Amino acid sequence: MQLYIGNKNYSSWSMRPWVLMTHFGLPFEEALVRFDSFDPGSRFKTVVGALAPTGKVPLLVEGDLIVWDSLAIAETLAERFPQHPLWPADPAARARARSLCAEMHSGFGALRNACPMNIEASLPEVGAQVLREQPAVAADLARLQTMWTEALAASGGPFLFGDFGIVDAYYAPVVARLRSYALPVSPAVQAYMDRIWASPGVAAWVAQALVERDFLGFEEPYRRAPAA
Repeated sequence: MQLYIGNKNYSSWSMRPWVLMTHFGLPFEEALVRFDSFDPGSRFKTVVGALAPTGKVPLLVEGDLIVWDSLAIAETLAERFPQHPLWPADPAARARARSLCAEMHSGFGALRNACPMNIEASLPEVGAQVLREQPAVAADLARLQTMWTEALAASGGPFLFGDFGIVDAYYAPVVARLRSYALPVSPAVQAYMDRIWASPGVAAWVAQALVERDFLGFEEPYRRAPAA
């Protein structure tokens, strides 16, 4: 299997299947296509567009099989590797976990637009300004905290449905956003975020993101030390 991804520092959708596959030790070859431009003639669009009609990453490729969209990739992996608990074993919990993933997939637009993923950055002033000026971002943050708190209480943790799974990998880029923009959360949510950040797949992704040295318009003062 090959997993086509974009820059680790910025590509939140790429992060999800990469973290999932790395966490569970699923065999894959990384194919990183750096963001040069999103113009039709760019190298990124040329490479990715030749594989899938969306012209976007991530893509899971195995022979003639090409799966695009991070949620479709996650479902494909769950079918392919049933020996791993990618989804919760309990049907009700599994349905709930799928619902949470689907909500992330189609929602939280205000947070995603106002606080794009930039793992190497520390932007607390931007985060504070966004919360002051954009009520929709505050609403997204409140919904996230309610969702995570309820799931952790129901499962007993340490992750949303007990063991680490697709749903946690799906929210890992959100954790990155909340950290970079220093958005305030409850102690229970902060503890969950810390566990996500320390999990093997996320830690590996972050370590590699911090040494990419691709800026895409972000200035040097926004960088933070890799040891943070």
